[in-house]
Amino acid sequence: MSRIRWRVADDDGGQAALFEEEVERHVGRGEFRGLEFLHVNARTIINEVPAASHLPFRFTINAYRGCSHACTYCFARPTHEYLGLSAGEDFERRIVVKVNAVERLRAELAPGRWAGDHIAMGTNTDPYQRCEGKYHLTRGIVEVLAEARNPFSILTKSTLILRDLDLLAEAAAHADVRANFSIGTLDEEVWKLTEPGTPHPMRRVEAVARLNGAGVPCGVLVAPVLPGLSDAPEQLEAVVQACVEAGARPIASILLHLRPGVREHYLGWLAGARPDLVPAYEALYPRSYAPKSAQDRVARTVSELVERHGGRPARPSGARSSSKPRSRPPAGPVGQQMELRL
Repeated sequence: MSRIRWRVADDDGGQAALFEEEVERHVGRGEFRGLEFLHVNARTIINEVPAASHLPFRFTINAYRGCSHACTYCFARPTHEYLGLSAGEDFERRIVVKVNAVERLRAELAPGRWAGDHIAMGTNTDPYQRCEGKYHLTRGIVEVLAEARNPFSILTKSTLILRDLDLLAEAAAHADVRANFSIGTLDEEVWKLTEPGTPHPMRRVEAVARLNGAGVPCGVLVAPVLPGLSDAPEQLEAVVQACVEAGARPIASILLHLRPGVREHYLGWLAGARPDLVPAYEALYPRSYAPKSAQDRVARTVSELVERHGGRPARPSGARSSSKPRSRPPAGPVGQQMELRL
């Protein structure tokens, strides 16, 4: 087995070392068969987003790296390559677990070190992916944030979030807390093809309704919309209508983007799964993002559908922190997150 390189990555700040040198490898058994968990001690758990990124949040937490959801298009895949692992199977099967995440968070939230800013979770890999059922790190993080009455948000594709419904509802009663689900399509074939490790999209819609019903505001990001796979008007209307009926507020959308590393993986997968679409993708994505006209067309379609069904549309950049970001004394390496979210 190759030596793992704990070096710089977009989500952990460009420092020389992200974790302590010791790495414990644990082979998954039972329901976790086929996975390998790499236990590490993070030097810091709260990461700061550079102001130049123009994202609607400044601080993030990611307890895991890699994701067993195995979404073919996942933007975070290249972060595994920074560690000497592959963006393909390693990203899906070899999950980095920051086993000291809860302990680090308690230390970093200490008075004098933290100003109470909003913290976003799910900006890199899903905090409620399968291994959360084994490690409970996200629950521990939510408990600490709830105790501190610190505002936070969670973006997920996993119905495992409902395990913590009581805790999230209690936190939402005392601070600005919200959840957001990523639901790109209700199309069964597309879901099975592109998101093989995720819960059924209708179970996610039901989770949106339960969260909102429990007093935890929950919106939906219809994303990514996949050209030629999930962008037909009837496909978009199906997911929008279901999410509006579930009480999702707001609802926004993002057309697929393919940054270097992700582009190669996705187009390689597409060549095997839907070779007929490869020429269209190569024409649409000479760069990381599709032309603005294509992005605007999808955003406009989804916005009109939301309004037609009585929901509240939103731009992805306009749906986050309601409070003005505040500065804090440095608590460790400065981090960088690259994902848009509600």
